[in-house]
Amino acid sequence: MEYEIATFAAGCFWGVEAKFRKLDGVIDTMVGYTGGHVEDPNYRQVCTDTTGHAEAVQIQFDPQKITYQQLVEAFYQVHNPTTPNRQGPDFGSQYRSAIFYHTDAQKEIAETVTAFVDSSGEFKHPVVTQIKPASTFYKAEEYHQRYYEKHGLFHC
Repeated sequence: MEYEIATFAAGCFWGVEAKFRKLDGVIDTMVGYTGGHVEDPNYRQVCTDTTGHAEAVQIQFDPQKITYQQLVEAFYQVHNPTTPNRQGPDFGSQYRSAIFYHTDAQKEIAETVTAFVDSSGEFKHPVVTQIKPASTFYKAEEYHQRYYEKHGLFHC
């Protein structure tokens, strides 16, 4: 079986990871940092809003059970894509809305779904989600992995 990878940033990665893990066809998830200019950043560095990284979730999925398009559609259901650099009480570029595509096909799907969501009237304001090529993904510290499952709390 050949799995694929998807990477999304939608605010605090704890809750985003928990929501994606519930989807049938998602094999595994990892939270971390991507899209920045500092090599191998840690949580404290990313929280300074100076590394350029976003808190993100990297998803390994089975395309026979869930499509990339379905994942992008789910991404738009788990956060507010109209608030630049902010999700709820969390603010800073590390909380931006972004899709980091791994293939040209993913880019095309992300652009198509984003245009549809933006024109659908579902949101009062324009969608500000960035669509960028995937870059190095740095795994977050272990205590961030599956945080919601480990602690049963939702702080984000």
